[in-house]
Amino acid sequence: MPLGRRPKITLKLATSLDGKIALANGDSQWVTSDAARAHGRYLRAENDAIAVGAVTAELDNPHLTSRVPGRKDPVRVVFDSSLKLSPGSHLVTTAKDTSTWVFTRHGSDAKAEALREQGVIVHPVTDENGLSLEESLEIMAEAGLRSLLVEGGGTLIASFVRAGLYDTLHWYRAPVLLGGDGRDCVGALSLTNMGQAVRLHRMKVSEVGLDLHEIYVKAD
Repeated sequence: MPLGRRPKITLKLATSLDGKIALANGDSQWVTSDAARAHGRYLRAENDAIAVGAVTAELDNPHLTSRVPGRKDPVRVVFDSSLKLSPGSHLVTTAKDTSTWVFTRHGSDAKAEALREQGVIVHPVTDENGLSLEESLEIMAEAGLRSLLVEGGGTLIASFVRAGLYDTLHWYRAPVLLGGDGRDCVGALSLTNMGQAVRLHRMKVSEVGLDLHEIYVKAD
């Protein structure tokens, strides 16, 4: 999918050293340091939109604002096939102040109308084994959104990786271990041999507080 038809896409991971974003029970506050989280907010400010999946929106109840003085907040996007987003969530109750979009297969039912009444923009898209990322990205591009930051969770990150729909990956990695029962930063990719492994080029490594910040691009 060429850039002209979609925003530039940055994937962001904030994990433990062993690639976990949360404990098995969903507790994730906080894996990375204050410095890394502050650094990540500048990434938000540099993008026109920021996306999370339905589970992340439910478990974390995030604001998804940049909180960077003098910079506008990105459009907040939730990929939510079943419209699980709570009417009382931060993303909904603040939608009239900071734009919130939801991509879903349910565009005309009572849940969708209730969200619209609170200021949420609901976009119905095709759902065939997952919401259509291509349709969603075309809608964003047509609305003038030129850059998208995808923050997770692991299922949504994996969807973008499987589709090859990303340009850059920013990985904040903390010196902490959460173990094999923690939640993975990237969901299943359904690979069957090592020749299918996703290859990246590391462009930069720096320290942010106690954490590492690594920047990757896709290997051609």
